[in-house]
Amino acid sequence: MSELLLIGGMALVTFAIRYSMFVVAGRIEFPPKVVSALRYVPPTVLTAIIVPATLIPTGNTVNLSYANAHLVGAIVACGVGWFSKNLLLTIILGLLAFWGWQWVLADWLA
Repeated sequence: MSELLLIGGMALVTFAIRYSMFVVAGRIEFPPKVVSALRYVPPTVLTAIIVPATLIPTGNTVNLSYANAHLVGAIVACGVGWFSKNLLLTIILGLLAFWGWQWVLADWLA
């Protein structure tokens, strides 16, 4: 029962925080510098999530070797995204590089 109360409390707090922005959206005008700074929030959050997952896939140490399939897939995805500007192609080729590199490493290390 306490887990349900905890989850319900977290849901209420999350809803209240997010809903408060909708309530004040039309009443408060942010300064142009704040609006400009807020444009950097999504790339910053995604970077904070993706970089540790790519460089520290086991959660213990930084792995910059060829044996890190996460890093290989990320490098391929960055290259494809840079040149093609196509999100779907970037995702597909990045995943194929990741899976393919895992398959290659399984054969080499076995």
